[in-house]
Amino acid sequence: MLKQLRPAIASLALLSVVTGVAYPLVVTGIAQVAFPAQANGSLVRDAQGQVRGSSLIAQKFEGPQWFHERPSAGDFATVSSSASNLSPGNPALAARIAKDAASEAVGGQPVPQALVTTSGSGLDPQLPPEAALYQVPRIAAARNLPADNVQRLVEANTQRPLVGPAVVNVLALNMALEQAAR
Repeated sequence: MLKQLRPAIASLALLSVVTGVAYPLVVTGIAQVAFPAQANGSLVRDAQGQVRGSSLIAQKFEGPQWFHERPSAGDFATVSSSASNLSPGNPALAARIAKDAASEAVGGQPVPQALVTTSGSGLDPQLPPEAALYQVPRIAAARNLPADNVQRLVEANTQRPLVGPAVVNVLALNMALEQAAR
């Protein structure tokens, strides 16, 4: 029996070291050399070098002076990131959307869907440009800035990928807004 057990234990130990230690270290090393910014979380820093967030994960912005992101089912906590899993007929979903629409409503215009529905992960850092432009009047009024200036910021921060729709990163847009207000 020991004759059969020894090779099994040796194989388990060897494979544990290879797949649990060596492989992750090699992949991490390659990522650090080839893609250091992405391997370290795609962190966004301000002019003083302070970390403001990640370009890949949404964070909560409150107050009328900021562009608001999509709602998050997990309240922007990365540990509990997920969709709400509420069906379209669920009264709780309808109540949450109505509440979010009321808080985002500007001048009687319909609120863009992206401002009242969560993304699949609950941490989507981007908005469609239309959802960002919808917020321009509120932000311009709160910051006493011309609406045209705020609109230009949205247009300057709109990313148009080769494939897929145009998007605006809310963190980058709010950082540009903060710079413009100075």
